[in-house]
Amino acid sequence: MAITRAMPNTPALLGLGATGLYVNDHATGAQRAAAKAIIETFGICVAVESENLLDAVTAVSGSGPAYYFLMIEEMICAGTALGLTPKDAKALTLQTALGATTMATQGDADSPENLRARVTSPNGTTHAAIVSMQENGFGGVIAKAMTVCRDRAVELGKE
Repeated sequence: MAITRAMPNTPALLGLGATGLYVNDHATGAQRAAAKAIIETFGICVAVESENLLDAVTAVSGSGPAYYFLMIEEMICAGTALGLTPKDAKALTLQTALGATTMATQGDADSPENLRARVTSPNGTTHAAIVSMQENGFGGVIAKAMTVCRDRAVELGKE
């Protein structure tokens, strides 16, 4: 029996989704193509080779929008604490997120590491902020959160 499973995310509501797709070996090429074509009507489709990788897709893109929303929330709060009005902090934060994401997704975009490096002057303000994030375990926090998310998806799949 042909089985297709997909893990979309909420930006699919805007046609900007990121969906992981698994199609088992019983599906025909036409069935695979049809599933991919349907998903691509509301964003990108990434086919994964094994069904268990959908749990990793959940950790990256299924739950991913919430991670970005949390970052946005925290940046707005910090901007407000630094003296900006909530309205101004929100406008600046949202436009910055949109601009950075657009730069990172352009067809010939540089790697995220290179884009970050281009903004980070040695011993400058951005450098100080990045060092602070790294010293406070930012990468580890993200990796741990995504691992916990994946592990919970595995648990839920067994229930």
